[in-house]
Amino acid sequence: MASRSSSLLVSFGALMAAISTASAEPALQVVQIGTTPNGFTASARGWNSFGIQANPDTTPGFSFNQTSVISQCDVLAKTAALKDAGYVYCSLDSGWSVGGNGDEFGRIIYDSSLFDIPSLAEHLHAEGLLLGVYVVPGAFVADEAKTILGTNVTIGSVCSGDNGLARCNFDYSQPAVQQWHNSVVDQFASWGVDLIKFDYVTPGSPSNGANLPADSSSEVAAYHRAIARSGRKIRLDISWKLDRSQEYFDIWEANADSMRTDQDINNGGGPTFVSWEVVQRAIDNYRQYITTAMQYNTTLTIYPDMDNVFVGNPASVSGVTDDERQTIMTHWIGAGANLIIGSDLTNLDDFGLSLLANPDAMAIADFTARYPMQPRNPGTGNNSSQQLQAWIAGPDASGAAVVVITNYGPDEGQGGFGTSLSGVQTINISWEDLGISGEFDVHDIWADKDLGVESSGFSVQLDEGQSVLYKLSRS
Repeated sequence: MASRSSSLLVSFGALMAAISTASAEPALQVVQIGTTPNGFTASARGWNSFGIQANPDTTPGFSFNQTSVISQCDVLAKTAALKDAGYVYCSLDSGWSVGGNGDEFGRIIYDSSLFDIPSLAEHLHAEGLLLGVYVVPGAFVADEAKTILGTNVTIGSVCSGDNGLARCNFDYSQPAVQQWHNSVVDQFASWGVDLIKFDYVTPGSPSNGANLPADSSSEVAAYHRAIARSGRKIRLDISWKLDRSQEYFDIWEANADSMRTDQDINNGGGPTFVSWEVVQRAIDNYRQYITTAMQYNTTLTIYPDMDNVFVGNPASVSGVTDDERQTIMTHWIGAGANLIIGSDLTNLDDFGLSLLANPDAMAIADFTARYPMQPRNPGTGNNSSQQLQAWIAGPDASGAAVVVITNYGPDEGQGGFGTSLSGVQTINISWEDLGISGEFDVHDIWADKDLGVESSGFSVQLDEGQSVLYKLSRS
């Protein structure tokens, strides 16, 4: 695929020979991601309904029901490039289930006027796809008189108050609370559910008009235990922007397979999916996340979820330029993040499909699922927020690495870097800045171009919103 970047790679050795550094750059600590608590060794790829639900003007004719969801997710199965790239999850967001009560045991049930979840799962599985559902904390207030399956314990005796989502708050010291979660997940498993998105988790999630308890982390552990005993391989994705202190990061990492690093990034109610201002925020939140997490451990067991990726539709629908679409995809790939498409799959343009399914880019995503990228500031190797930024993933044992270089353009208010450099900028990044040494064969992924052997660094010219994605292999 031809690159949308006007980047220029120029000879760097002579340039850097004339530059002296006042102090040595910090040593590179390679970050890795190992097997997650529920047994996954790669981040999730697929589609989620929330972007379209929240921005209905982007997708005329879509209604949140089984027919419309199948029309979206069948694209994953019937488009060879997407299928080959591993986009298999079809994830339902809020609204698939009955909103005010559960079944006779207080278990979550689907809204039969919109969905037949077992038949939807059967359809998806027959197409080689997987099903995701959405939950929030607590059992229903309206179900407090009901008895938890397999017990003589009423929900109201272990769950009280109102969290603002029509749910009560569990007393996690009571064994019956785990039994309620077991009954819910067992039913999900019997329906054929493959992913649970658990939203409004605290600490971290903003109340957003609800009355959330200060700490629902024990429910993350309860869902994990329920998944483990269910006998079905189910991912657990927790949301929103979760607390990153070590106390809670340890809980997330011990129980969930991915965690949100930011709030929702879509333009709620707008005619387009996303804005560059919010993308700048999402990227900086990933920077904060990875630089914090690697202080605790450089081998992680959880994947970042940077929210849905909105790059599949034309710029007029996506809400960002083609350069910015490519930069979004570059960063989600570089982070080893979930690649859950939020776009209208029935309206993909050629450029969007190429971003989502480029085989070389997907190979990079496989690499960063084991070695996520971290920031290395040009000129210093530090990890602060900067408009002109570089990132490195790896190197692995063979010396292979991935480098991302970006000009985010002027800070639009949430980028964290606060500068307003306009137009094309030259970004110089040395091996010392990146924390590596030696000779590397360099391949530009999006341009599909070999750039030859490099032994000292890069000098790249990038316009606002542009980036490059390089694969480095030992020469």
